[in-house]
Amino acid sequence: MTAPGAVFAQDAQGAPDFTGRRVTVAGLGVTGGPVARALHRLGAHVTVVNGGDDERARAQAAELAPLGTTVRLGDGDTLPEGTELLVTTPGWKPTSPIFAAAAAAGVPVWGDVELAWRLRGPDAAPWLAVTGTNGKTTTVRMLAAILTAAGLRTAAVGNIGVPLIDVVMGEEKYDVLAVELSSYQLHWAPSLRVHSGAVLNLAPDHLDWHGSMDAYAADKGRVYEGNEVACVYNAADPATEDLVRAADVQEGCRAVGFTPAVPGPSQLGVVDGLLIDRAFVANRQKNAQELAEVCDISASSRPPGANVPPPAPHLVANALAAASLARSYGVEPAAVRQGLRDFCPDPHRIAYVGEVDGVTYVDDSKATNTHAAAASLAAYPHLVWIAGGLAKGATFDEVVEAAAPRLRGVVLIGADRALIADSLARLAPHVPVVDLDRTDPGAMAQAVRAAAELARPGDTVLLAPACASMDMFTNYNVRGDAFAQAVRALPDA
Repeated sequence: MTAPGAVFAQDAQGAPDFTGRRVTVAGLGVTGGPVARALHRLGAHVTVVNGGDDERARAQAAELAPLGTTVRLGDGDTLPEGTELLVTTPGWKPTSPIFAAAAAAGVPVWGDVELAWRLRGPDAAPWLAVTGTNGKTTTVRMLAAILTAAGLRTAAVGNIGVPLIDVVMGEEKYDVLAVELSSYQLHWAPSLRVHSGAVLNLAPDHLDWHGSMDAYAADKGRVYEGNEVACVYNAADPATEDLVRAADVQEGCRAVGFTPAVPGPSQLGVVDGLLIDRAFVANRQKNAQELAEVCDISASSRPPGANVPPPAPHLVANALAAASLARSYGVEPAAVRQGLRDFCPDPHRIAYVGEVDGVTYVDDSKATNTHAAAASLAAYPHLVWIAGGLAKGATFDEVVEAAAPRLRGVVLIGADRALIADSLARLAPHVPVVDLDRTDPGAMAQAVRAAAELARPGDTVLLAPACASMDMFTNYNVRGDAFAQAVRALPDA
């Protein structure tokens, strides 16, 4: 990665002065447009390069044209002549030719997060940052709900869909920000130094981008660099604690663990159904503070009287991580409880769909990899699992072996369902399997009917595909909607 370098003079607020400088933005997507517009406002001469030349890209280029921004579609490899800074959007692999060209020319490379970090003003809101393989968005939304309950002006931003550059350049003022960061964004953000950061978990993901598991973990660990108050780690995932040990933090910054078990000193955990803080209390060797009950998590979003299962273990872990970051900022226990009660899960993330004939139906279409699916499956004592789609090179032995004792049956859909079927045949031969030889969207209705036949009263039918959706659906949202529609179409629903 090219070093950031002090290539720009600073303005009166200490931010880089882009007046008249030639800046190239790599990629359009969600963040490329906002980045290009921000740089234009700051006086830069902006060129955008984009590998794709589809209808969406052409529409985005048309929006930038009135600003005088040059957009090169279908050419993401060539570094425009005269470029003084390359700003990349998430997703562009470090091995892309444009970065090699930048390195050869001595042109620094910043990510969109690096740019936003450098542009924030002297009175900017501190960042509470979250990364990890799974659970980032849920944790950031929980954190924002807690901060809001504490009366703080806040927003959930970053990889969650609200570009940080828009927040930094906007007129709205915040007290503190809940920031989701992907490994892609962290890779290109060498100057980032947050108030407190958390790595929720680590599992193999995006290895084609990072090149290795070690490189992926190292990029996640960047969220700890320079932390001011707390490095929050998952005590059940030693790799996250290893990243804390390797980080260079500010003096006085503490390591704070979260655990599903009884917490030790400097940890948050669970005791008899209560979320307990032994980190942000006086005399943490002896004292503890109750923050909330486990049943408080998303309590306000549950249908009254519905037979909704208790929060899944990974949701409890997310709540503990969010509470840890909030407590690092000084939030009182009452606000933690209220924020967790107010939190409403995003669609397709362990979402309660309904109950039919004593069987509960849960949509976790967002579980697009085996790590996420395993966490979801672990939440239910007896279940029928609907799985399958595009495996993206994944293997399924571990998730099947862990879930096998609790599986009432499995319904398989999608292009790579044979991979899951093979694991089931070897590791769970006692489990009934319905293999639907279909990859059309209508297969979901048949899958739900088949699952209903396998389920017994008290069971949960869980859509946690462990695969991507694009073989059958536009995205995981459409897949989850199809599941919910099929549940509502069941007799007696």
